[in-house]
Amino acid sequence: MNNIQEKIDEELANARAVCDIKGGTSGECAAAWDAVEELQAEASHQKQSKPKNSFEKYCDDNPDAAECRLYEE
Repeated sequence: MNNIQEKIDEELANARAVCDIKGGTSGECAAAWDAVEELQAEASHQKQSKPKNSFEKYCDDNPDAAECRLYEE
């Protein structure tokens, strides 16, 4: 997930630079902001919770089962 945030930050910087050079009403400026919006939408989509699979449901119901134990280093 960090990777997409880095891309968003890069595109934000790019959009600001393009708009400063080409002007806020230029097509290049609009396209640069479109790229930012697309990445933000993708990041939002990735944050949505995914449905749990049957193993995850089993572990929710049986947290003490050997196969569901979590070990921290």
